[in-house]
Amino acid sequence: MSSEIKNVHAEGEHADHEGMTKKRILKIFYILTAITCVEFFIALVIARHYPGALWINPAYIVLTLLKAYFIVAFFMHLKFEKVGLALAIIVPILFIIGLILVLTNESHYWIGLRLQ
Repeated sequence: MSSEIKNVHAEGEHADHEGMTKKRILKIFYILTAITCVEFFIALVIARHYPGALWINPAYIVLTLLKAYFIVAFFMHLKFEKVGLALAIIVPILFIIGLILVLTNESHYWIGLRLQ
């Protein structure tokens, strides 16, 4: 009987992280590489040709948050965790994102004051 319990327990542990196969890890790696390449393209090509473009900073923020999602969800296995733990991590991250947006808006105000 105890061997049956051990086998069930071992199968349950394996099922939790079964979603992370080598194929999925490589897929996430290629997605992160593509996002990084897009960020470098924006920084090295677009930002030099259009230095006053207002969409460049929000694009960096969105791409960085997208990369952070993939890293936290798959490599830190948060996607496979229970809802309570996920919310305990995601809610503070949302507050940090709001703080970043507020501070970005405030920095544009101060830059405007310096130019006057």
